[in-house]
Amino acid sequence: MARSKKYEQQAQTTMIRFTSRASINKGNNYYTIEACEERIIPDLPDVDLIKEKKMLWDAVNEEVDRQLVDIENAYNHIKKK
Repeated sequence: MARSKKYEQQAQTTMIRFTSRASINKGNNYYTIEACEERIIPDLPDVDLIKEKKMLWDAVNEEVDRQLVDIENAYNHIKKK
């Protein structure tokens, strides 16, 4: 019986898109925050896809975190009135 050759990936990543989502409960309200960003990967020999992915994850997670802080601050401001 002939042994089949293991298939190797042929596709190249040309674009990455990450979405980050979080929810927060304030009083009787629930807020869901989502950030999505898409980046085109340039066809350059020194592109480090692992580092690019980390940088993109950091960017969308930081955006969601900022929005959660904004909601927290707005809720605390309203609650103090």
